[in-house]
Amino acid sequence: MSQTVKKFNTAVVCNPQKHYMVDITDRVDRIIENYIEPGNYFAINRGRQYGKTTTLHILAEKLREKYYCLQISFEGGEEMFQSDYAFAVGVIDLIEEQLELEAMPEDLIKKWKQGIAEELPFQTLGKRITELCRFSDRPIVLMIDEVDRASNNQRMLSFLGMLRDKYIKRENGRTWTFQSVVLAGVYDIKNLKLKIRSEESHQYNSPWNVAVKFEEDLSFTADEVAGMLSEYEEEHHTGMDIQKISRLIYEYTSGYPVLVSDICKHIDENLAGTPAFPDPTAAWTPEGVVEAVKLMEHENQPLFEDMIKQLKDFPQLKDIIKRILFEGESIAFNAYNDVLNLAKMFDYIKSVNGRVAVANRIFEVVLYDYFLSEEETGNVTKKDAELNKSQFIVRGRLDMEAILRKFAEHYAYVYTDNDQRFVEKYARKIFLMYLRPVINGTGNYYIESQTRDEKKTDIIVDYHGEQFLIETKIWYGQKYNEDGENQLLGYLDRLQLKRGYMLTFSFNKNKKTRVQERQCGEKVLWEITV
Repeated sequence: MSQTVKKFNTAVVCNPQKHYMVDITDRVDRIIENYIEPGNYFAINRGRQYGKTTTLHILAEKLREKYYCLQISFEGGEEMFQSDYAFAVGVIDLIEEQLELEAMPEDLIKKWKQGIAEELPFQTLGKRITELCRFSDRPIVLMIDEVDRASNNQRMLSFLGMLRDKYIKRENGRTWTFQSVVLAGVYDIKNLKLKIRSEESHQYNSPWNVAVKFEEDLSFTADEVAGMLSEYEEEHHTGMDIQKISRLIYEYTSGYPVLVSDICKHIDENLAGTPAFPDPTAAWTPEGVVEAVKLMEHENQPLFEDMIKQLKDFPQLKDIIKRILFEGESIAFNAYNDVLNLAKMFDYIKSVNGRVAVANRIFEVVLYDYFLSEEETGNVTKKDAELNKSQFIVRGRLDMEAILRKFAEHYAYVYTDNDQRFVEKYARKIFLMYLRPVINGTGNYYIESQTRDEKKTDIIVDYHGEQFLIETKIWYGQKYNEDGENQLLGYLDRLQLKRGYMLTFSFNKNKKTRVQERQCGEKVLWEITV
């Protein structure tokens, strides 16, 4: 029998025999030590395609050394929610299948399968759980995946409330119940309650307030990505620089599991063997990573589609993210703010030093492109850039100075008479509106979030393997300008670039477009002031 050829996987659960995977053994061991063994009930709430199901699968395999592990899901079981009786019977059936797979003693399975009383189905189900856990020769762990798929039904919350009550009685020595109950889904239980209540009666009384906070990080580190790539390299011998490639993948994804796997999958399956990357050695390079990211950002991926849908459903969230991206506004993260808490739960944003930030670089670019595309139809800035695009590409290379000079002309013609506050607020947006159609389809760009604030932004452009660093800033005096230049020089060092570009928006009276180029040691700073 031939050996299975491993692939990178971006769909549902990962299997270590079939897929290249980050080794999460240590993470699973910590979950067992910190949550299962103490008998905790908890919920794993993370964004879509964040590795929850895979984590549950590997956790269950490990638990079976010491526990019975029952894995159920209510996905696709709509008929269960027609009545209390149907729900109780449905739970009995789901768990019965798991009892048989776990090879539990036949007498326990037989008792579990007995009929449910139609008049008091939840009470009968509760007694059945007590009997099962009391007479089992091992502790039992219950896992419920995709719990939020059943979240719009009160019967699900009643079931969770019953498990909560049994947990409390167990702690007082008054009953037997599951060792641990693990819920997995995007929404946390607090938000499940919000989904089924009317707008007038939103409350946070959770049927799951006995659960401990789950604090294990499910994102991948750069070292963990390197471990996965090492396994790939042992089989394919591409000669890649594993540490460099893993760090670059992490910089784009911040360790979001499906994004990590998707980049690797594109390089392995869609880039290697193309004219630009004729073999795996050429594909597993920084240029290959950038190209893979570009492919991802321009495909119809369910994760991105869901993110855009949430922005449409929550206009306040859309407004907050636009202010962060285009205006550099610093917004404090507050866990009691419904909109921010929801966005963090979806893993679209994160809290960095107490301030709101978009979760990763790929999400940022997808959001930038989405926001810009909303305004592109008939936009004069986009049209001007497209008309002059042929001037900006010389023998396949991007002429950044030509772009900046032409943008200065366009800005002087279109925006000089605009209100100063309007231009201060949207200066970067105006330039990105000009830049995007020039590089679209061939190049890529992203914003360096560490240097972005309301006064300056660093834009990094990748085009045919060449990088350009453009700092856009508002003129606030010579001292601030010098500080910005020094920061830019340091960032050029980090990117190992010799040349940096500065686009300065000035609102001084009698200003004129000015271009200057300065040698700063081994670096060249090229600046245009508009």
